[in-house]
Amino acid sequence: ETRAMLEIIIQQATVPVVIDAGIGVPSHAAQALEMGADAVLVNTAIAVADDPVNMAKAFRLAVEAGLLARQSGPGSRSHFAHATSPLTGFLEASE
Repeated sequence: ETRAMLEIIIQQATVPVVIDAGIGVPSHAAQALEMGADAVLVNTAIAVADDPVNMAKAFRLAVEAGLLARQSGPGSRSHFAHATSPLTGFLEASE
């Protein structure tokens, strides 16, 4: 529910969107940026961590990954399962 609301805000915003609430672990930051947020605020998540220095490093990597993923443009999704790896001739080639 929150994700859907954030997606609407990001799509309709005419100003940069900074997400603060709910960013508790690095993967949350990556997901927010993948969705299109312009920035994330992670002060509390780092401050309360058992090892704030390493948590800050983890968030830096997650933010870089989230931005890179968004810029790379994820592939299309399907609601139905189907093979996507080309295995034509795979078994014959291994004999």
